[in-house]
Amino acid sequence: MSKNPCARLSHQLPRFTRSFRHRRNLATVSAGKKEGDISSVFVSLSGEAPPPLPSRFSRIKNDLVAGHEEKLTASWHRLLKALEDEVEIISGRGSSVIPCIKFQDLNSNLPDFHADLRRRGVAVVKNVIPPLEARAYKDEVERYVKDNPSTKGFPTENPAVFELYWSPPQMKARVHPNMLATQQLLMSAWHSKDPEALISTSSPLIYADRLRIRQPGDSSFALGPHVDGGSVERWEKNGYGTLGVYDKIFQGNWEEYDAWESSSRLPIVSDLYEGAGACSMFRMFQGWLSMSTTGPGEGTLQVNPMVKLTTAYTLLRPFFRSIRPLEVDNSGQPSNQYLAASNWELEPRFSPTLQGANPGNSQEYSEAHHPHLNLQKTMVHIPIVDPGDYVVWHCDAVHAVDKVHNGKGDSSVMYIPACPLTETNAAYLSRQRGTFLRGNPGPDFPGGKGESEHIGRPGLEDLKCYVDSTGLRAMGLERWLGKSGSRGEINMFSVANKALGFVNT
Repeated sequence: MSKNPCARLSHQLPRFTRSFRHRRNLATVSAGKKEGDISSVFVSLSGEAPPPLPSRFSRIKNDLVAGHEEKLTASWHRLLKALEDEVEIISGRGSSVIPCIKFQDLNSNLPDFHADLRRRGVAVVKNVIPPLEARAYKDEVERYVKDNPSTKGFPTENPAVFELYWSPPQMKARVHPNMLATQQLLMSAWHSKDPEALISTSSPLIYADRLRIRQPGDSSFALGPHVDGGSVERWEKNGYGTLGVYDKIFQGNWEEYDAWESSSRLPIVSDLYEGAGACSMFRMFQGWLSMSTTGPGEGTLQVNPMVKLTTAYTLLRPFFRSIRPLEVDNSGQPSNQYLAASNWELEPRFSPTLQGANPGNSQEYSEAHHPHLNLQKTMVHIPIVDPGDYVVWHCDAVHAVDKVHNGKGDSSVMYIPACPLTETNAAYLSRQRGTFLRGNPGPDFPGGKGESEHIGRPGLEDLKCYVDSTGLRAMGLERWLGKSGSRGEINMFSVANKALGFVNT
């Protein structure tokens, strides 16, 4: 076999193309979503007040905790104390609480790094892509937009987030060997309690997402604290409840909840309402690659680095109400008397309210709805990042974006999550492959013609000379050959090959 990747891919593509043409289902997207932008995902950006949740959510809440109400109340009190202690630690340390490591040190320091990552749920990996190369990506994006003035973005005037998914620099960054190697090492922080589970964390998949170029002074792209991956689905049996991801929390044992166990998440449906930007793929980590040097307050990311506690609080908050009305201290924050555990009780009759959760949107947070998180103190900036740095956060981590970009240079990133090979993800990859070939947005994203008519959009032929086999598999363009790993992982390779049409190739 030739060592030339161009020759190798040229040899294999005809077989793939024949197979692909005879499997139209692999090239079709899910029911077409209407055109839109990133504001479709967030109630706070839409400018519209959400309607009340239907009464069935009262029954859902009751079914989740019936029979162990006393344990739930006791666990709520323990949680509030744990939050109080952790808030003090985070407010004292600020950005330094976030684990940072150089790409070249990742392998040698993996156990210690994983321990910090599991506690905080967020990390920065420095220099994953050489700085000059990563900064050049931004210049290339801007040329691509200039060549294609029909490119959509949010806001419409002076966009900060572009509806681009298949630009040349995005493709180069996603399939960069260092990026895929980093994702593999990051995902190895997860574990599966079931050796038969159909999952491989050693096989990163590409999820085509947007990019952001935010200019100094911008205040339009002000995403408040939120968690992606659905909202109300976290309480629904046919959402996150199929294998009881959060059962320990609802049973009053939040301390036993394992945020890093993967097998229970495999059957999750996080987009029951098919929102315009709802994510249907299992992203172990959300993430972005920096294309600029950006510091705190300069239009960058804020995270809440206590993922286990914020998850437990998010899920338990709707079951409790305050006894006395909201009181604030001299700083405008909720008073200690209001926050005290003695001021909170289990709802005597469960309401349908799920604070910050609305069907088809992300889970959002506010001081009013989630006072014990003390968001003003616990939403900390990531440290200064440079071009080529990769920032990741757990799929349940609360995160936000600076309300105002107070810096002097652009704040530019490509959204690149870390996704394992699973049955659901392989099915999504087969649909995404079709959108790549046509130049449309991926299946999860607002529809329309996207980049199908864009000048300079890379196609199959353009990938030949800068994508190796690992990158091709991550795109769904080459079959998996895995013969080692757990039984579940080996079986997953066969399942993925079948889903992608490579059974007889």
